[in-house]
Amino acid sequence: MHKKYFSEFFGTLALLSVITGSGIMGQALGQGNNAIALLANSIATGAGLYVLITILGPISGAHFNPLVSVMAYRLKQLKQRDLLSYIASQITGAIAGVCITHLMFSLPIMQTSTKIRTGLGIWVSELIATLILLTVIYLGLKYAKKHIAMLVALTVTAGYWFTSSTFFCNPAVTLARSLTDTFVGIAPQNILGFVLAQLFALVIFMRSITLK
Repeated sequence: MHKKYFSEFFGTLALLSVITGSGIMGQALGQGNNAIALLANSIATGAGLYVLITILGPISGAHFNPLVSVMAYRLKQLKQRDLLSYIASQITGAIAGVCITHLMFSLPIMQTSTKIRTGLGIWVSELIATLILLTVIYLGLKYAKKHIAMLVALTVTAGYWFTSSTFFCNPAVTLARSLTDTFVGIAPQNILGFVLAQLFALVIFMRSITLK
């Protein structure tokens, strides 16, 4: 059990380090060109996800996302006693990943984002993005388990570009990104809108597969 929880902690930590660090590096090297920053951010995130899911999947399932853990619990793939521990590991790992990245780039470790991400379009985007991610994971595990790492990684990489919300799809990631005032940040007052959209997507998804 401890290996599973540490896997979720470390995996989410590494994921947020990749997301935050590549955003900082992309913006610095792009000299203010947001397209270059987003390109660097999306490619690094997809590559990091592929590696993390491949190596940690056999240990914990490589959820790195409370929504995925809740879905696994509802599908009887995760025991109730493990659910809260998974979520706690993911949230603490995500926050630790952001703080460690700040340290690596010689930035203030504790920050608050000032980047505004709000509005109906962005909330709808986040709902649709979360539905897409959950569907890819569900169908991938069911019909193409050997390729699940690649499927998720490519979905997230593409999602950065075709959604206005840039594919957060994860309450732990959303919370942690409010603690970095860098390219990937989200202002704390915008967290609720994102998380509600993500949770609504989870309810819709679980309802749809239950009806089947």
